[in-house]
Amino acid sequence: MAISLYDGSVKSYLQTLAAVSGFLDRGLAYCREKNLDPEEIVETRLYPDMLPFRFQVQSVVHHSLGAIEGIKNGVFRPPADLPAHDYLALQALIVGAGDALKNLMPAAINAYEGGTVIFEFRNARFPFTTEEFLLSFSLPNFHFHATTAYDILRIKGVPLGKRDYLGTLRLKTS
Repeated sequence: MAISLYDGSVKSYLQTLAAVSGFLDRGLAYCREKNLDPEEIVETRLYPDMLPFRFQVQSVVHHSLGAIEGIKNGVFRPPADLPAHDYLALQALIVGAGDALKNLMPAAINAYEGGTVIFEFRNARFPFTTEEFLLSFSLPNFHFHATTAYDILRIKGVPLGKRDYLGTLRLKTS
């Protein structure tokens, strides 16, 4: 059986966006329980030369909902200027991306199969087929940033486990 473009991308985004939303909720609850300022998490980096938690969460949205916009437009670029979201705004950003993706129709996404997406970065242009853009570029970046956000919460002491990252598994129904 072949897997559809929608199943390989949007369904995967939705599963992980829901998980990210869940571990962001747990992070906020942990901050409240321990009387910690969640804004400290927003600025936390795993290493000094890495971008902070805020960027990681914004990139989860950019490499999911933004990637779908990229396949529709035929061009994907890094975001120009990202706002200085606080923790609550980052949570809302994730929920909003999930809500927008839930409204997409599988046939509409599948219709982009075989298309071209150009990734533009500075003065470089990288041509992809829609499938290869999503599978070899967007999804790996999406998971990298989701994992990094998860890891930052873990180093701050939030009690998370692998199941929190995996989210709700898509099990066989019949």
